[in-house]
Amino acid sequence: MRPFAFVLGLVLLLTAVSAQAQPVAGPASGQVAFGPQRTERIEAELVPMSQWVAPGSTTVVAVRQKIAPGWHTYWRNPGDSGGATSLTWTLPQGVTADPILWPLPSRQRLMSLMNYGYSGEVLLPVPIHAPASARPGEILTLTTDALFLVCSDQMCVPQPMTLSLALPVRDGAAPLARPWGAQIERLIETAPRPAGIEARLTAQGGRLTLTATGGPLADGDVGQAYFFPYDGDRIDHAAAQTGQVGPDGLTLILAPGKRGADAALSGVLATDKGAWEIKAVPGPPLPGAQGRGGLSPLADADARPAGGGVWTFVQALGLALLGGLVLNLMPCVFPVLAMKAASLSAAAHDPRRARRDGLAFTGGVLVSFLALAGGLLALRAAGQAIGWGFQLQSPGVVATLALVMLLVGLNLSGVFHVGAGLQSAGSGPLSRLPGAAGAFFTGVLAVVVAAPCTAPFMAAALGAALVLAWPLALAVFLMLGLGLALPYLAVSLSPGLLARLPRPGAWMARLKGVLAFPMYGAALWLVWVFTKQGGVDALGLLLTAALMLAFAAWLAGLAQDARQNRRRPAMAALCATVAGALAVGLAGVAAGAARTADAGPRSESGALDAQPWSAAAVAEATSAGRPVLVNLTADWCVTCKINERAALSSPRVAQAMKQANAVYLVGDWTRRDDAITRELQAHGRSGVPLYLVYRPGRAEPDILPQLLTEGVVIDALKP
Repeated sequence: MRPFAFVLGLVLLLTAVSAQAQPVAGPASGQVAFGPQRTERIEAELVPMSQWVAPGSTTVVAVRQKIAPGWHTYWRNPGDSGGATSLTWTLPQGVTADPILWPLPSRQRLMSLMNYGYSGEVLLPVPIHAPASARPGEILTLTTDALFLVCSDQMCVPQPMTLSLALPVRDGAAPLARPWGAQIERLIETAPRPAGIEARLTAQGGRLTLTATGGPLADGDVGQAYFFPYDGDRIDHAAAQTGQVGPDGLTLILAPGKRGADAALSGVLATDKGAWEIKAVPGPPLPGAQGRGGLSPLADADARPAGGGVWTFVQALGLALLGGLVLNLMPCVFPVLAMKAASLSAAAHDPRRARRDGLAFTGGVLVSFLALAGGLLALRAAGQAIGWGFQLQSPGVVATLALVMLLVGLNLSGVFHVGAGLQSAGSGPLSRLPGAAGAFFTGVLAVVVAAPCTAPFMAAALGAALVLAWPLALAVFLMLGLGLALPYLAVSLSPGLLARLPRPGAWMARLKGVLAFPMYGAALWLVWVFTKQGGVDALGLLLTAALMLAFAAWLAGLAQDARQNRRRPAMAALCATVAGALAVGLAGVAAGAARTADAGPRSESGALDAQPWSAAAVAEATSAGRPVLVNLTADWCVTCKINERAALSSPRVAQAMKQANAVYLVGDWTRRDDAITRELQAHGRSGVPLYLVYRPGRAEPDILPQLLTEGVVIDALKP
């Protein structure tokens, strides 16, 4: 499994230029940062093996990682979860870089998962080829945008860094550079490479048999072995590897993964005598690979016990349940609460129907959470930089939701009736909401509208879920959905609580009419978000679509009334169908116009003078000795807007910002922005809002609560 093939990297523009390294060949735009780059989790830099490089020759540089205790990074195949370190090079003309020569990883166990990676200090060597046209006396500036996925037993943080090295060009053989040259040379000499080993892969009895003979294995003097595959889906990484040694080689028994033995299996065969690259082709076992006794698992001092991971998973489940419960109190969910209240009232004295609706609503919530989470994890596995709430970054989704909210409001207002034919004549069409299907749909709406607002406790749970293996991640998302549905489910299954609600009557029709207005308000809010995404031209198309949809709903209501009076409303039904089709078409055109519209600069009203967020803007302000308040927000996040009105726009906060000489930066996530997504991920979050306070001289910011007050912001700005 490789659920997390993370994004290619985030370029951080840093302003410090080494006084000893003057680049005369290499990137010409922007400033280059030399030397180690640090965060609280990892320190990284480019270090050379040799003191210089000769024209037309090859040298080696290495990405040195110094990883904080309790954290780790990953090998080329991260195993059951995680993501390999990636390097994107910017090199002078004619200079080329080979792939990483990966050192042998350690095994890192997390519950039932097995990952491959590095802890402590590690060097990742990369061969660099200088062109013959390079002139002695030049300085070749090598720059790489590195993306490290730095993980602990509790969370993972994508850590992007821009690393640079000034490499002189001189004639003649270069001596080893200090202090890392000798260590890099040893890594190159001992790096796994082909060694004339013949290997076969045989599928039999639900297991894979890997036989390897010849080369350094021919003397049969191997006591320990372990196979690290290059592909993540060929074997079960967490399963034990047992085997035997023979006079000409060895045999390993592996548990198959998704693909099994359908193709050649490449990887590293690590033993107590050395490690070599092999390629096992499908076929019968090789002779001479067993018969001299059993093999022991290769010792690995860094292999991790499973206990801590179980507690991490349990914590994530608990936080998800709390987050789902608190999500019921968030402003995003208020319009859907109106539908839930109407449904509860209608079924107050019909326990059987109440149970059915409660279970259907819960089913809608859970299925929707699974669908959203599955889409998010699938896109993340495909390398997309997205986060929780990504569905409202699409103008098409926003337009669809706005029209759905309008339809729900019109239904509650009695313009047309859903499921009227199933209702008893005595109670009338307004006395009930639709049945189980309607309750299920209400659950779907609750998730789609509520998901973009990240409630307290929810951020940590989502952050953990998005770095766990996909089965565990889906379990966390399901627990989050259960928390959202739990209050409604508990009431629907409790006859004592239902009995306290008033009996159905004429008051229900008036209640439904009142509850229609929160739905109209939600539709207006979504239209406003759509305007922010697509501009006024797209807005005009969407409003026309809404008008046609309302007309279609009115015609559908006329047709329903005619059918109840035993008439055939052919013309009304036909016109309703045509108007509905026109509304759908216009909505599609509006969404297309919004997608192609320029986003335009964000303008902030209020007491604070906002500037657009970027990593370069943060670095520039802190290097000038100024603190920075960062607000990562979105127009569709109601919680963000409440915080901005209640705390971030007050005169007292503006005065505190002025006294602190602070800079206010706003990152707008209303439309998709991969840089903001990576910034959220870097702080263990998957959605907005996120509030950060950077201070000069400190690499890591303070993270403010998701529900802000004036006092919280003012205290955070104090030195």
